[in-house]
Amino acid sequence: MPRLLLAFLLLAAAPAARAQTAPRAQDSAFVRANYTKLDRQLTMRDGVKLYTIIYVPKDASTATPYPFLMTRTPYSAGPYGEQKYRPRGPGPSRELSAEKYIFVYQDVRGRYMSEGKFEEMTPAIPAGTTARGNTVRHDESTDTFDTIEWLLKNVPNNNGRVGMMGISYPGFYASAALPNAHPALKAVSPQAPVTDEFIGDDARHKGAFFLLDNFEFTNYFDVPRPQPVAEYEPLFKFETKDAYKFFLDLGPIKNANGPKYFNNRARIWNEYQQHETYDSYWQSRNIRTALTGVKPAVLVVGGWFDAEDLYGALNTYKAIEKQNPGATNRLVMGPWTHGAWARPDWSKFGPLSFGSNTAGTFRETLETPFFNFYLKDKGTFDPAEATVFNTGTNEWKTYAAWPPSNTETRTVFFQEAGRLAIVGREIETEVSKALKESYNPHITRVGADKSVKIPFQYLSDPANPVPYTDGIHGERNTEYMIEDQRFAAKRPDVLTFRTETLPAALTLAGPLTADLWVSTSGTDADFIVKVIDEQPDGTQRLVRAEVMRGRFRNSFSKPEAFKPNQPTKVKYELPDVLHTFAKGHRLMVQVQSTWFPLVDRNPQTFVPIATAEAKDFQKATIRLYHDAGHPSAVQVSVLP
Repeated sequence: MPRLLLAFLLLAAAPAARAQTAPRAQDSAFVRANYTKLDRQLTMRDGVKLYTIIYVPKDASTATPYPFLMTRTPYSAGPYGEQKYRPRGPGPSRELSAEKYIFVYQDVRGRYMSEGKFEEMTPAIPAGTTARGNTVRHDESTDTFDTIEWLLKNVPNNNGRVGMMGISYPGFYASAALPNAHPALKAVSPQAPVTDEFIGDDARHKGAFFLLDNFEFTNYFDVPRPQPVAEYEPLFKFETKDAYKFFLDLGPIKNANGPKYFNNRARIWNEYQQHETYDSYWQSRNIRTALTGVKPAVLVVGGWFDAEDLYGALNTYKAIEKQNPGATNRLVMGPWTHGAWARPDWSKFGPLSFGSNTAGTFRETLETPFFNFYLKDKGTFDPAEATVFNTGTNEWKTYAAWPPSNTETRTVFFQEAGRLAIVGREIETEVSKALKESYNPHITRVGADKSVKIPFQYLSDPANPVPYTDGIHGERNTEYMIEDQRFAAKRPDVLTFRTETLPAALTLAGPLTADLWVSTSGTDADFIVKVIDEQPDGTQRLVRAEVMRGRFRNSFSKPEAFKPNQPTKVKYELPDVLHTFAKGHRLMVQVQSTWFPLVDRNPQTFVPIATAEAKDFQKATIRLYHDAGHPSAVQVSVLP
């Protein structure tokens, strides 16, 4: 299912399993009996009309006014027509439906039944610049502001307060409502929000294009729309039982624009390919820089196993925290895939069992009380700053800050014979002194001089890339986020390192940093670093992984070629974790240069990848250095 569409469907259709006192709103009869449905076209400041659907409780009166709870979406606010009701309740969850709000759903401009031109992650405009000459400027904040203004004036018996929520792309619209927010907007929950598509969200990670997701998603999402429509048809029929083979046979990524596929009909796909660096296109769409002056209370929600917007949740929270001292801003990170907290039940995932319905617990104890408190003055809401699930111990933990303030930085050095050594910050300098050795890059026979440690190396072949998952899959296997990595460890183009058996539990909390010294016989390369929990039975469970397109090692805006066979530093951050490696386990790290077809293939020659020819894809010898002058490592934050 398309990557962001799936999240909305979960949001729109997921009654919670644990709410025993909530009405079982399983069909439209309940909604019809208890709510009045209004379909309206709301006029924005520039004259564009946005299709908006409103569910008003029938018992709303001046004595019991209700607040608004709104979701703005590019995935259809429908069903359309005042006689067609949402089949599973008026709200985004059974708990919130039971509480009763005036629920609002809106098609954003340019999507489904709204007028206007759709803009991929509409760039935010600075405060006070909504008019320029005779042109009225707009962004998602102004559209939200104008919508709220209309609702307050035209829907009777409201209490003057508005909340907003959304998962994935709707999560972006929730974030984008925060700058210059309407005074009535009191509570906002961006959930798995798309945040920075070049650095870490759906389109690219550290510049590397996420091929598998975007090919399928834009086929459904990026359909030309000359006028409002209630339904979209895909651009082309796409079904495959073996995504690895399909994309390998497809060849260079430019072939996706062939007659059988996008055929230059997909505007966003073309924009993604045309903007291969972190230029103004991507920078203007990074909503984090606009998250200043935040006044509503914020509850950011994300999942540790989110294959799409893990980066967005963590970094939306961090941006608000950094740029808004004193703001009410809390973080929840659970053991969830993309939007799984909206599922009826999330007690297990793949081989993992959590011992309880983590989705229902979240909605009952955090999400519903959050909106009730700030929109209704009902109950209390004073959770910890961060409520975070430890994926190693299967338990919720709370912290006064995220990352926790009491972590210690440790460096995990790569050593000979595939070993890892964990070194504390306080003795790193002494270790460096002890390891002090001369390094002569001009030695032709590596290892001839005992002062030079032989670097690890592998042959990276774009024609035989490392698969991101084991087995044959037609669609993205979401379980790759926790998958046993023994299938990768068997390959000669994957380097595997491990610590000795841990004598005591080790808890990592916060970001991980890959700090590599590498070389390539080519002029470009990708690097994928995976942190793994190796268990006594031999299972190698993936904890976190991230890719870095090597040409961006010094600047995402100004790519640089590698000088063949010259040791070069590549340093980048992996998304945060909270994971305890149990006593008797090992911490493992794998390094590789392909992750296919999750990530597109790097030709390993310094050419524009969007227009690369088949001849540009070359094998390359990749070396990972581990001598005193080039100490490759992974830096981690450890809880005492």
